[in-house]
Amino acid sequence: MQRIFVVDDEAAIAELVEVYLTNEGFSVEKFGCAADALAGVRRDPPDLAVLDVMLPDMDGFALCQEIRKDYLFPIIMLTAKVEDMDKIMGLTLGADDYITKPFNPLELVARVKTQLRRFIRYNQAEHAGKPPEEYDFRGLQISNQTHKCTLFDEELQLTPIEFSILWYLCQNRGKVVSSEELFEAVWGEKYLDSNNTVMSHIARLREKMHEPSRKPRFIKTVWGVGYTIE
Repeated sequence: MQRIFVVDDEAAIAELVEVYLTNEGFSVEKFGCAADALAGVRRDPPDLAVLDVMLPDMDGFALCQEIRKDYLFPIIMLTAKVEDMDKIMGLTLGADDYITKPFNPLELVARVKTQLRRFIRYNQAEHAGKPPEEYDFRGLQISNQTHKCTLFDEELQLTPIEFSILWYLCQNRGKVVSSEELFEAVWGEKYLDSNNTVMSHIARLREKMHEPSRKPRFIKTVWGVGYTIE
């Protein structure tokens, strides 16, 4: 039985979520504060966590960031705030999805099932030694099967080269990829030191992703080395 942590200091909401998730066959543990939830995660990590943003001892964004230091299970944020920046902040800090209050419990259940399916499919591919055909993290979704990419639910109109660059960086997420490696992997040609092709394509890709030039959230430059997606 898959275990879900529900972290919300509003008992009525936590109990409502518990009823709907339990009816779908999930095991639910409720926490009213971040400290208890973090202790529960470290004691026995769940399959997924639903975190409220407004908690008495630590906000849900900070809790999400703390969890992401050691754990990769899906996280769904619950909040009464509807500003886009809140959504972007939550997803940038490591949340996988975001739903605002008041919400339809059936929608939350559907989101939980979707995130669990994606996480299981990704891990099965890794354990089978097969490269994943889809990446889904921090609001970025990219599929090698459909050649579609969305960022915070907005479909990005990428050229085949731009898609290939982003896909290769996602495949090597957490690693620094040199311009030489990226060029030879995407273009299939020998890289020349004077070649600025990679830099110009990265710039256009960042522009389409609405990335701030000084502090990009996704594609980061490691000066003198290359590029990385963290």
